[in-house]
Amino acid sequence: MNSIQIQSVSKSYAEGTLALDEVSLELPENSFTCLLGPSGCGKSTLLNMIAGFVEPTTGHIFVDGHEVTQAGAERGVVFQEYALFPWRTAIENVEFGPMIRGLPRAERRTVARRYLSLVGLAEHENKYPRELSGGMKQRVAIARVLANHPSVLLMDEPFGALDAQTREVMQEELLRIWEQDKKTVVFVTHSISESIFLADRIVVMATRPGTIKEIVDVTMPHPRDRSSAEFVALEREIKRLVREEVAKLGVT
Repeated sequence: MNSIQIQSVSKSYAEGTLALDEVSLELPENSFTCLLGPSGCGKSTLLNMIAGFVEPTTGHIFVDGHEVTQAGAERGVVFQEYALFPWRTAIENVEFGPMIRGLPRAERRTVARRYLSLVGLAEHENKYPRELSGGMKQRVAIARVLANHPSVLLMDEPFGALDAQTREVMQEELLRIWEQDKKTVVFVTHSISESIFLADRIVVMATRPGTIKEIVDVTMPHPRDRSSAEFVALEREIKRLVREEVAKLGVT
């Protein structure tokens, strides 16, 4: 079953900019796909259209067989900014969605504790965002999305603001969470290494306008060794593809 179907989607803006041009993709249920490419290639635009935040100019997007016309609870979104409520503790942030859905307090607290435990923050449930590190805040943000039980997890450079070491730890944690709580994941990144480490499939996007340049299937089993010959060779090949698109932007 294909969880996400993107059919001939284009996006134009009022000033005449064509951000995406005739993009078609089919993403299987419980797959992990990275959208990779230089700035301006339409990665985030495509993610926001799957989320229902942006409407395609032409074409259609289906999630779990239903056409996307607006945001929906079956699509959880994690942004680069943590977007936590600073006046709520970690557990209160995570139980916010279940509270909005009308779950009784005891039930939503149970749900929140489950997902805080899943992201490794069971001992920090009563801390406020100001008391948490950047990586911990992003774990709370992920737990908050998962507490709404989405079938699709959309992630827009969620680790981009983290230092290199924390970013690698969070990548490992995300894979652990994904393996335990299967979702269809679409993950936007600028990092070639990150995309190879995480994804089953890497969609390399072309720019001016945004199209699909190449789809790369990653067959290496998890966990992946970033220093292995296979990893390095794939990194070199994808870097070549991305650099061709960067050259179009006049960046040296």
